[in-house]
Amino acid sequence: MAFLQAVSVIEVPFFSSFWTKLCQQLKISRDLSTAYHPETDGKTERVNQILKQYLWMYFSYHRDDWNTWLPLAEFAYNNSDHSSTKQLPFFTVYGRDPHFDSVHITKDTPSGKLSTKIQSVQQDVKRELEVVINLFKRYADKSRASPPAFNPGDMVWLSSKNIKSTRPTKKLSDRWLGTFPILKKVSTHAYHLKLLSQWKSIHQVFHISLLEPVKTSTIPNRHQEPPPPIIIEEEEEWEVSQILDSKLKRRKLWYLVEWKGFSQDSEIST
Repeated sequence: MAFLQAVSVIEVPFFSSFWTKLCQQLKISRDLSTAYHPETDGKTERVNQILKQYLWMYFSYHRDDWNTWLPLAEFAYNNSDHSSTKQLPFFTVYGRDPHFDSVHITKDTPSGKLSTKIQSVQQDVKRELEVVINLFKRYADKSRASPPAFNPGDMVWLSSKNIKSTRPTKKLSDRWLGTFPILKKVSTHAYHLKLLSQWKSIHQVFHISLLEPVKTSTIPNRHQEPPPPIIIEEEEEWEVSQILDSKLKRRKLWYLVEWKGFSQDSEIST
């Protein structure tokens, strides 16, 4: 059975002539995983998140002897239908339904007590697994949206989320950098930008979630209103463009700043 999708980090061998022809012959779709965005491999990442949350909830119920009942948690997951394959994970891998091995117990454990405990744990893990899967499904349905489409030559803003700044604190750094032109579309969710020449150490391919389209007015000489305040910790704050000066007053350091989006006449101290 041929794979329909292959996920890889952005590496030269993945674009080689050999891999290109091989993927074309096997009808494999190549998806690229960009830095700081592991969600590209959505299936694997979603399963990992579900398992982490599922095991966390399971451990919270069985703190003292969780390792004894861990096979039950594994069995419950592998014995549950998956919406993507419409099969049990165990059946998908081995081609048959799973067979549950006995839990390791001591010889003096009463059979009735063990049977009651197993039934209780099975109900717990089944309920917890259903809760976690429903939570992730609701979150995915709520956050899923069609990404904007960019073309080569379009100008975009680049998020500074994963880029180090020379500013003393991250709070003083610009939230968006640019603007930068798009050189080419690498995949459905990754674009190659033309960055500044001094940014040689920064990889020039970014996930679409880190990009924002540049919105320009079609009316000549139209006055651009100052940007709205940013809500930080339930308080209105404006983004600082640059620090112009500072002074010590009453044992406190005061800054003269230029607010981004405002004219120099709007400079105030803070």
